[in-house]
Amino acid sequence: MDMILKQLQQQRVLPVIQIEDLNSAEPLAEILIAHGFPIMEITLRSDVSLAAIKRISKRYPQSILSAGTVLTPEQVDAARQAGAEFVISPGFNPVTYNHALQSKVFMVPGINSPSDIEQAMYHGAQVLKFFPAEASGSVNMLKSLTGPYQHIRVIPTGGISPDNLASYLQIPQVIACGGTWLATVDSLNQRKWNIIEEKVKAARQLIDCL
Repeated sequence: MDMILKQLQQQRVLPVIQIEDLNSAEPLAEILIAHGFPIMEITLRSDVSLAAIKRISKRYPQSILSAGTVLTPEQVDAARQAGAEFVISPGFNPVTYNHALQSKVFMVPGINSPSDIEQAMYHGAQVLKFFPAEASGSVNMLKSLTGPYQHIRVIPTGGISPDNLASYLQIPQVIACGGTWLATVDSLNQRKWNIIEEKVKAARQLIDCL
């Protein structure tokens, strides 16, 4: 997992995708991989999410897939079976986290308070998802949290855009930011590949300039 985290730190943005049309999975993955985003998060928020993970992992073996919005031990198992290499949750559930740990599935739990961080740390988590980032106090809140917890590594997600991306990435503890803006549900459902690719290319250019 250390190699994946190192690659994610170089990628700097983790595309966060909700796929509702299974036929959108492969075209989207092709765009992301072509522009330097092989690590992507497919959220388990639709009936085809697991099938999308399976299809992308089979069609693009160079991709590194995570399953997002993982809430239960059963979803941890299903994500792994579908081909996800790690899983991400919006909050910290010790039952689900410990199941992932025992199953040797790397999990990134969600936090947005000191108490969340301490619970996650107690169970051994070191890479955390700061969620929902903007609604939880944005950059200033994250800077405050990383003051007493300087050793944690964080993936802030939720409300991040090209306008505030740089301010998050400047925080030393931030590995990468969740990129929900790259391919919205509407743009995927309407198959607006040109718009999606423009956003992905713009994100790559922005990252390369930082």
